[in-house]
Amino acid sequence: MQVQPYLFFDGRCEEAIEFYRKALGAEVQMLMRWKDSPQPPPPGTIPQGSENKVMHAALRVGGTTVMASDGQCAGKPSFQGFGLSLDAANDAEAKRLFDAMGDGGKVHMPLGKTFFASSFGMVFDKFGVLWMIMAGNH
Repeated sequence: MQVQPYLFFDGRCEEAIEFYRKALGAEVQMLMRWKDSPQPPPPGTIPQGSENKVMHAALRVGGTTVMASDGQCAGKPSFQGFGLSLDAANDAEAKRLFDAMGDGGKVHMPLGKTFFASSFGMVFDKFGVLWMIMAGNH
């Protein structure tokens, strides 16, 4: 059994995929648009004109698959009650990841030494996803 995160970007998925490719080196393993679905979405599922939006995508980030979609394409992504944790190889990598993920976002807890890690910080990316970045001693 595996638990895999599935993020709904509500119309900004393609932008998020490109951001994660640059910031994390994410590799797109699969991408399907609504117009490419073998079965059309039920009426009212997505707004008219959203045919080119992402129905489903799979991104490889390190050893993890993160799935993503534009969902109902309403333009208001909401990520609450969870965070994604990135385990960096060292403090320099933690800093690089923290800065990359925070580009256009908001720092929740600055990156620094804690009792459980040589580097730990929390940052909301520009889509509102909370990332916890750490390195060493955990």
